[in-house]
Amino acid sequence: MEHLSMSNATEMQTKDYCDNFGCRTFSGDVMLRYLQPEVYESLLETMEKAKPLDPAIANNVAHAMMEWAIDNGCTHYTHWFQPLTGATAEKHDGFLEPTEKGAIAEFPGDMLIRGEPDASSFPSGGIRDTWEARGYTAWDATSPAFIMPNEEGGTLCIPTAFVSWTGEALDKKTPLLRSIDVVNEQAMRILKIFGNDEGVTR
Repeated sequence: MEHLSMSNATEMQTKDYCDNFGCRTFSGDVMLRYLQPEVYESLLETMEKAKPLDPAIANNVAHAMMEWAIDNGCTHYTHWFQPLTGATAEKHDGFLEPTEKGAIAEFPGDMLIRGEPDASSFPSGGIRDTWEARGYTAWDATSPAFIMPNEEGGTLCIPTAFVSWTGEALDKKTPLLRSIDVVNEQAMRILKIFGNDEGVTR
């Protein structure tokens, strides 16, 4: 009897793990629930095939992410990146914007796509002077946004690349993304040589 009870408990725990898998990630079924079908299809093309993000859908995606994050207890969002320090870094902002009548929850597309943290605090490998402190974070749509729980509820984490204002990589993600592009380009070139590129985009 005790064995059966433990077995049932294990099965229930496994089911909970499966049911909750990916629940804090803005992908799959979550996107289907919060995005309009045409916006979902367009974003999926960007995420899976690395096609350039259609600027026309940026506001829709940002609003959907905000609604999902707030529904899961988030009050803030952050551009999450991996500088050359060996750790991760974040620049936090709140969803609430003050108005004459109080405050409204707002997260426009341009805030999703790009941020501007102070780059002077992060190493650059000596590629620039310290006074050239401007750095930009750019949303990497190929990596799904996720929620990091905390005592206040949670933070919407948006994976980003981090570059200097002149385009040099200041993180570990940018070289990876650039190398993926180069590998894809050369792989497509070889496939075309052998005539096996039909229906292949990357």
